[in-house]
Amino acid sequence: MKGYIQVYTGDGKGKTTAAIGLAVRAACAGLKVFVGQFLKGMESSEVKIREFLPIEIVLYGNGKFVRDPTDPEHRRLAREGLRDAKERLSSGKYDLVVLDEFNVAIHLGLLSREEVEDLLDSKPEHVELVITGRYAPDWLIERADLVTEMREVKHYFQRGVTARRGIEY
Repeated sequence: MKGYIQVYTGDGKGKTTAAIGLAVRAACAGLKVFVGQFLKGMESSEVKIREFLPIEIVLYGNGKFVRDPTDPEHRRLAREGLRDAKERLSSGKYDLVVLDEFNVAIHLGLLSREEVEDLLDSKPEHVELVITGRYAPDWLIERADLVTEMREVKHYFQRGVTARRGIEY
């Protein structure tokens, strides 16, 4: 089976949820799945899925919101995550690799275009690669085989509803 590059981007809710849904579908079909979550360090509810399904999930963040992208710790964690993700992607061990919030790490300048292109070039033919996060750069959209843009039409956050466990995290 040929693997493609998918990008889920946009300002709307649902990018990570869609990617995790695909990961569940793939695992239930017997595919080997890896999820690397960039800029995240706290265990959101979706991380618990590894207790129920054979999905490997690694967090590449420190749990703090990235307010200052020049902070060396954020850059170090993103680069370590990139190295680990590239090794996993090119290992041949996985059928589906999800890089969650990867677009945001690119947007913040934590990862360079050259580093990301190198990662994309290392993707084996059979591996499906899903990249999520707002701000997907045009060059990545051009390179991808499938791009879905989540567009916010209405969101209860505007009425003061905060993130809810199991729904937003």
